[in-house]
Amino acid sequence: MSTESSPADPPSRLVGGTEYSWCRAVLCGTGVTALSLLFSKPPNVPHLQSCIHAIQNAHPILRSKLKFNTANSTFSFFTPSTSSNLQITSSDSNFTFYQTLEHEINTNPWKGNESESETGTDVMFANVYNLQEGKYVVVLRLHTAVCDRASAAYLLRELLKLIGNDNIDNVDLMKEEGLGLALEDCVPAGKASKPFWSRGADMLGYSVNSFRFSNLDFKESGFPKSTEFVRLKIGLEDTEKILSGCKSRGIKLFGLSSAAGFISAHASKKIPDEKWEKYSLATLVDCRSLLDPVLGDHHVGNYHSAILSSHDVKGGEDVWDLAQKIYSSLETAKNNNKHFTDMADLHFLMGKAIDNPGLTPSSSLRTSLFSVFEESLIENTNQLHKDIGLLDCIGCASVHGVSPSLAIFDTINDGQLDCACMYPSPTHSREQMQDFVDHMKKILIEAASVPQ
Repeated sequence: MSTESSPADPPSRLVGGTEYSWCRAVLCGTGVTALSLLFSKPPNVPHLQSCIHAIQNAHPILRSKLKFNTANSTFSFFTPSTSSNLQITSSDSNFTFYQTLEHEINTNPWKGNESESETGTDVMFANVYNLQEGKYVVVLRLHTAVCDRASAAYLLRELLKLIGNDNIDNVDLMKEEGLGLALEDCVPAGKASKPFWSRGADMLGYSVNSFRFSNLDFKESGFPKSTEFVRLKIGLEDTEKILSGCKSRGIKLFGLSSAAGFISAHASKKIPDEKWEKYSLATLVDCRSLLDPVLGDHHVGNYHSAILSSHDVKGGEDVWDLAQKIYSSLETAKNNNKHFTDMADLHFLMGKAIDNPGLTPSSSLRTSLFSVFEESLIENTNQLHKDIGLLDCIGCASVHGVSPSLAIFDTINDGQLDCACMYPSPTHSREQMQDFVDHMKKILIEAASVPQ
């Protein structure tokens, strides 16, 4: 997918298939990634800016610009010949920490004419908010095409390490050459192959099944306008029991959280048990370790692939049994290389949904009930975090374009489950989703007490 540049031209390449889908999605509202940090101490803005410049220079794609070519409808990245010129904006704010997060993920510099300009649009921005309560928020806002969740977690660790060091030249950063590789350019030979007739059958299956999926009740129909956020947190003791229960049953946390979500969704409909509904799940798989060449977290970009599955729920299920079925379904799909063979199919259907919202339920652009990540992030507080005054951190992305009704960004923070749950508004209301997530939490805590 890469293009060659003459020595006089800045380094550039066309986006790959996955990156292209995110470019399309961001234009309509899904895929604005935010990494939001709450501090008790005022940040040294010049030092912070130098830290971000160091990260951008170590990962050139983060100082690239995204350009849309109207002549052939393609997106491309190009890196200016000069070093990073990102400028941090700083402002006093009446917002709370959560409100700054919602403001940032709904601020979309890539939506509209900016993305079509000849000069291109930056893929990364940074802002500082001085809150009235004497706290401070630092937000990095990035285009998801260049920063998936694994990349964001890696950038967080790099940024905090730099912030805590007065001389950033003494900090050893992993450096990348050029603009990196697109996911499709790294798929092992033969892994994405699918016979023509199988591809047609799968496409038909995805399309037909989508009309059979049940959704959460929509508070308003039509195109959603913004993304909102609710948080799900579970204490240390219950989280330990939940993780122990997953380990003893040979499953991953995403299976249990998805099962809790499905059971909560069925209960929210207030329909009788024994009445079946079919729910859809998009599971995001980090493909880095499966690629050729194998990539690490320090390879910044988007290397996640989605596996779409459906599950029948009738109410009254045992949450652990349902979790096992969900986990086994993903394992079977991965063993059949669905994370590679179905990439093009899902990108095509995603594009169709963007172009034709009427093909989705109530023109809501909802493509599944939930999205989850196969692997949970694990973060632990250390002395450096305390020294620099870090109080809290949330990483997530907008979802009000083509997307699920609820996207769950889960982290194990100091041994406690911490989920940022993103949903489209006014398609779903805050009260509705808060009740829904509270019920999920109740189911998870009850699961923690089930003997192993």
